[in-house]
Amino acid sequence: MRLSAEELAALSARAYIHMHPWSASAFAGTLEQPASLLVSEADGFVLGLVVLDEAEILALATDPAQQRQGLGRRLLQAFEVAAQARGAETVFLEVAAANIPAQAFYSACGYTLSGRRKGYYRHADGSRDDALLMRRALT
Repeated sequence: MRLSAEELAALSARAYIHMHPWSASAFAGTLEQPASLLVSEADGFVLGLVVLDEAEILALATDPAQQRQGLGRRLLQAFEVAAQARGAETVFLEVAAANIPAQAFYSACGYTLSGRRKGYYRHADGSRDDALLMRRALT
């Protein structure tokens, strides 16, 4: 199932309680890129880019009512398989330092910390949070 930009935005608005969600136009712009890769089901998605031998996850979201039931892991694995089929050997992502559950999820899925971007995320109240860079080899 391929979700529309509007459906992706609505789902991310429900799921991204820790940060500002993407707009439908931001999703549409990313989906138009030839390198984009979307793996989605009715209650979740992984959106990223595959360029040469690298994939980058830009957004992963599951409906809060469906969290902790294996959907995120299943979508992440499907994204990795599809990225590898396009030639990716490594997957990268960023996660907010304050988002401990997401860090635990990615670590459990084989991702390791590879860097930090200080003050990368800006919150509505003006505060900032670091982005942790994580990676996983596919080969």
